[in-house]
Amino acid sequence: MNSGAMAAIVWLIPALPLAGALILLVTGRRADAWGHLLGSAAAIGGFGLGLVAFIHLLGRDSADRVLAVRLFSWVPVADLRVDFGFQLDQLSVCFVLLITGVGALIHIYSIGYMAHGPDPAGRVGPDAPGRRRFFGYLNLFLAAMLVLVLSDSFLGLYLGWEGVGLASYLLIGFWQYRPTAATAAKKAFVVNRVGDMGLIIAMMIMFATFGSVSFADVFSGAPGAGEGTLNAIGLMLLLAACAKSAQVPLQSWLGDAMEGPTPVSALIHAATMVTAGVYLIVRSNTIFDLAPGARTGVIVVGAVTMLFGAIIGCAKDDIKKALAASTMSQIGYMVLAAGLGPVGYAFAILHLLTHGFFKAGLFLGAGSVMHGMDDEVDMRRYGGLRTLMPITFVTFGLGYLALIGIPPFSGFFSKDKIIEAAFAQPGLTGPVLGVATLLGAGLTAFYMTRVMLMTFFGQRRWAQRRNEITGETGMPDPHESGRSMTVPMIALAVGSVAAGGLLTIGNSLQDWLEPVVGFHHAEPPMPVWALTILTLAVVLVGVGIAYRQYVLREIPAVAPAASALTTAARRDLYGDAFNETVFMGSGQVLTKSMVVVEDKVLDGAVRGVAALTIVSSSLLRRLQTGYVRSYALAMFGGAVLVLIVMLLGRF
Repeated sequence: MNSGAMAAIVWLIPALPLAGALILLVTGRRADAWGHLLGSAAAIGGFGLGLVAFIHLLGRDSADRVLAVRLFSWVPVADLRVDFGFQLDQLSVCFVLLITGVGALIHIYSIGYMAHGPDPAGRVGPDAPGRRRFFGYLNLFLAAMLVLVLSDSFLGLYLGWEGVGLASYLLIGFWQYRPTAATAAKKAFVVNRVGDMGLIIAMMIMFATFGSVSFADVFSGAPGAGEGTLNAIGLMLLLAACAKSAQVPLQSWLGDAMEGPTPVSALIHAATMVTAGVYLIVRSNTIFDLAPGARTGVIVVGAVTMLFGAIIGCAKDDIKKALAASTMSQIGYMVLAAGLGPVGYAFAILHLLTHGFFKAGLFLGAGSVMHGMDDEVDMRRYGGLRTLMPITFVTFGLGYLALIGIPPFSGFFSKDKIIEAAFAQPGLTGPVLGVATLLGAGLTAFYMTRVMLMTFFGQRRWAQRRNEITGETGMPDPHESGRSMTVPMIALAVGSVAAGGLLTIGNSLQDWLEPVVGFHHAEPPMPVWALTILTLAVVLVGVGIAYRQYVLREIPAVAPAASALTTAARRDLYGDAFNETVFMGSGQVLTKSMVVVEDKVLDGAVRGVAALTIVSSSLLRRLQTGYVRSYALAMFGGAVLVLIVMLLGRF
């Protein structure tokens, strides 16, 4: 295929879902009947084009797998010259396939899911106008995410970054008649704006240092920049990644975002948007390789968030919030791996790709359970669903086994690689990070086994539930979902089983990514087989503790009084309280201080000038008496004064 045809394919990849979004959002009610089909077709078409692009790259030499597509001159302003273009290489094509592939499956799933869910006006049914708008938002999200990963400059990446933020706001708050959903959307939007400032500041430093924000110019100039400058850029990029990928301390929005429709949770909060921060760090590997301080920050943030999310997941009764905490933790694994540099970049992407399959499948499985349980999300009111929802049970179970890292499922291949890389770090860093990753694996096994047992096993704990749309109260009638929902779940379950092995056969993914991110092999201090056995032992301990707690003991319908740690975990380890105290509280103090400064200093100075003008004018006004003799006397006095001065000057 010639270069012109490939260039057309590259820009068509994001153009297809963007066109779908425009048609669905502009056409209006006329598209209600077929909007979901158009939206799904746009996503599937993008995946097809992504496959063509991938096959084309496979046919090129490993050193020549970069396809640059310049579309137009975007910012020709003074010294800042930015062209809008795309860069298809080994890293970006991985994300293209993940975004469009998983995105297409979620679009298909949404056809069935949204046929039974309320639209923003509270109406139910396949012809409700909300479904067409929902698919328009999904297409808009895909287009923005594709622009993010395909752009050849940080400014283009920022365009997609903001587009993703807008689309996530629209999708999280899609059922805005629910106050909790509207609040969650605003919270996600505001928290992400904090991180966006990091990316803006990083681009400012890049322009001041390199005179450009394109990847080629910044990365080629990085070796000549000072370490302090590169650390500053790296830390600002990390701030941006923390918000998008829900990492400490900007993680508080992710749990609340589960108020959105479940397909949104699968697409945005499992497979794509939350991985944008990982992509940003890995794409900027040249900067982080030369900025040890920033890399240390990445490692610390990843390790803390990995454990932070896992602890929260152990205490959540809401099935979607438990999976959201799991996402936070697993992204922490990826960020930690990215912080290890060439040792871990490829493993971060490996876990990102496998996680996209099994976590999206888990979220879709949760949506299927909710669909059968009249939108009930409290796992304490589930139980015994495995016989009533067999397809959901099997597909969810395969995702569960992949997530906790049981061989030969995909999570075993990806997460264990990160654990090995952590233990291989020099000095005390290796044991500290290694133990942390092992602890994270044990906690993951505990909370995911807890989810499986509370949902699909044990006694049926169903309870009457009031329908918030109709106002009617009744018992749920669990049943298996339709084919439009189960087929994507099956496809993602296949990926949960096979993706890890396929991506690691013969170090295939490492070799594929090496020209972009590099790779350095590091041996852990113990044989790999021994570390694998140790990891599996820790995982089985977590499974055993969960089994004892939720099978051998009765599960109460209401969460019992808990220890201080469990209470803290149920409250997200006081993440909101911390942010309100440290960030919002300090912001309020700063705002009040600025009000005082404005009122007393700035406005005071203006009022002082006005008062001085009034006083001086009143004094001068007294000289204007209106009597001619007074003016003549003043003139005579002035003349005498002039004469005196002249006479004194002579002597």
